[in-house]
Amino acid sequence: MKTYDVIIIGAGAGGLKATAELHARKKSVLIIDMGDKPARKVAISGGGKCNFTNLAADYTHYFGKNPNFVRSALAQFSPNDTLNWVKKHKIKYYEKEPGRFFCADSAIDIVNALMDDIGNTEIKYNTVVKDVVKDDDIFTIKTNHGEFQSKSLIIASGGVSWETVGVSNIGHIIAKKFGHKIEPIRPALCAIKTKHFSADLAGISLPVEIKINKHVIRDDLLFTHFGIGGPATYRASLFDTHKFTINFAPDLNVPELLLNAKRTNGKRSLTNVVAEFLPQKLARFVCGDTTNIADYKDSQINEIAKHITQLDIDDAKPIGFQSAEVTIGGISTDKISSKTMESTLCPRLYFVGEVMDIAGDLGGFNLQWAFSSGFVAGNNA
Repeated sequence: MKTYDVIIIGAGAGGLKATAELHARKKSVLIIDMGDKPARKVAISGGGKCNFTNLAADYTHYFGKNPNFVRSALAQFSPNDTLNWVKKHKIKYYEKEPGRFFCADSAIDIVNALMDDIGNTEIKYNTVVKDVVKDDDIFTIKTNHGEFQSKSLIIASGGVSWETVGVSNIGHIIAKKFGHKIEPIRPALCAIKTKHFSADLAGISLPVEIKINKHVIRDDLLFTHFGIGGPATYRASLFDTHKFTINFAPDLNVPELLLNAKRTNGKRSLTNVVAEFLPQKLARFVCGDTTNIADYKDSQINEIAKHITQLDIDDAKPIGFQSAEVTIGGISTDKISSKTMESTLCPRLYFVGEVMDIAGDLGGFNLQWAFSSGFVAGNNA
C-alpha cells in the first residue's frame, strides 16, 4: 500500500489551500472528500459571488472559546496575502464595502484558482471516512473505498453547517479519538426564530441596530415568516444568547419626533407619522391602530417610541444547521498549536478551518480563516 506524505480529509477552501502549499513543497498528497466536487461551500458563498476576504480580519471578528487563537495564522497569511493571491490568478473582483472583497464574475473563479494551485494532486471524491488509526507513526484512514496511509494527516472536514451541500462530523470524531475536547456545537450566521413579530411582516427589510450586552451590530434586518433574517440577524446569531434589543430607527430621536408631531399636527394618525420613517406594515404592527396622535398621552407615545427603539427579544433561537453558514463549537483549540495547526496530543495530526472551535463574523472572515489556517498547516505538515 502506498504511503503518502500527507492525507487531507476535506476538499474545501482550507483543505485545498493546505494542499497547494504541500504541492509547492513537492510532498505526495491525497485528498479524501465525501462529496462529488471540491469547495462546494465556496461555490455558493456570497450569493455566488464569494466574499473571499476582509481587510479587517483580526481576532475581534472571530468567535469561540479562544478567538486569540487566530492571531498567528492571520499574521502568516493575511487578508492582503489573499488579495495578492486573487490578483495573481487574474480574478476580477470588487470592493463592496471598505475592505470587503467579492468576485466580480463568479465564486467559481476562486474554486478554479484553488484547483489550479494543487496541480495533479490525487483526489478521491464520494469517499466517506469511517475511522482513522495510527500505528508506528503511520496514519491509516479507513473509508468506504478502502484504506489509505500517510505520515501526516490534516483534518479539514469543516463544521456541520449548510447541510444541503453535504457535511459530516467526522473531524470531531477523529479529534476526540486522539484525545481532543469537542466544544458543544451550535448553528450561527443564520436566521432566527422569534414569536415577537407577525408573519405579515415577511419580506420587509430595513437598517437596524441590535444590542447584545455591550456589543452593537448595525446592518440590515429582514422579516421572515418565522422571525427575522438578514445580515444584522446573522451577525446576532454568533452570540450565545436568546436575548437582545432591536432599534428600528437608530439614527432618529423617535420620542422627540413623535411628541413634536403631536404638538404640530395632532390630527394625523400615529401610524402615518411612524410610517414616515418605518415601512407601513411595520408602523401598523407597532402602533396597533389609526388613532390620531393628539389622542395619546405623552407617556403612551414614549412607550411606543420605546417599542421602536428598544424592542427586547427574549426568545431568539437560531433556525438550525440546515441553513446556517457556520458552526460555532467543534474541536477545542486548547491542544492545537496556533503557530502550526498541529495537535499537541498527537504528532503529525493537523486541523484546518471550521472543524475547530473558531467561527468568523459575516463578511469574508470565515473564508480568510480557512485560507490562513490551511496555509499554516500546509507549510508544517
